[in-house]
Amino acid sequence: MKLTWFGHSAFRLDLDGAVIMIDPFLDNPTFTGDAAGAWHGTTHVVLTHGHDDHTGSTVEICRATDATLVASFELCHFLEAQGVTNYSPMNSGGQVDFGAFSVAFVPAWHSSGTVIDGRPIYLGNPNGVIIEAPGEKTLLHMGDTDIFSDMALINEIYAPKIGIVPIGDRFTMGPRLAAMACKRFYNFETVVPCHYETFPALHGRVDDFAAQMAGGDTQVLVPKRGTVTTL
Repeated sequence: MKLTWFGHSAFRLDLDGAVIMIDPFLDNPTFTGDAAGAWHGTTHVVLTHGHDDHTGSTVEICRATDATLVASFELCHFLEAQGVTNYSPMNSGGQVDFGAFSVAFVPAWHSSGTVIDGRPIYLGNPNGVIIEAPGEKTLLHMGDTDIFSDMALINEIYAPKIGIVPIGDRFTMGPRLAAMACKRFYNFETVVPCHYETFPALHGRVDDFAAQMAGGDTQVLVPKRGTVTTL
């Protein structure tokens, strides 16, 4: 599995037979690379929830590549109205086999929606995303979330070894709660912090998260934006 971080919560996973973009907010101010190059060859776009800083370039990617959108029922139909024609709706508790990999949606404590002309639009429940692929370690992208005790049940069911964890605070867990979630409820081998330092309001710092994680067996991986890492 090859992992590329583009800042915020946007990731690319290269697997044998598939290229997955997760929450492709490629216009975020911390990624200065080539967006079209970032999503080139995408076969699937997986969204954790409907906030604009997570849906990002989804419509552009799906139109250009005919990638399959994997998202909540409401979010799929909202983006269908914007030109996405190939989609696979899901919700928490469900799991779908896409051949080269499977996706399961798990709960996240957050919200999901957008605002159009001053009117809030509900876009389904927020989720975390489990990615399982033959011969690869199971990955959990938590999406945007607070800490909650049923994370232990997610770990019991799926046993993810790679965790992508929001640490930015204000809208998600900050460094202290993110580290507590990882150490108390999961048995990760590797954690990748995300959703931090994109905007001034996200004041959680990666050094603080790493310090909170110190002393355990879990590796804290902080990839450079746009650089491919093999897991």
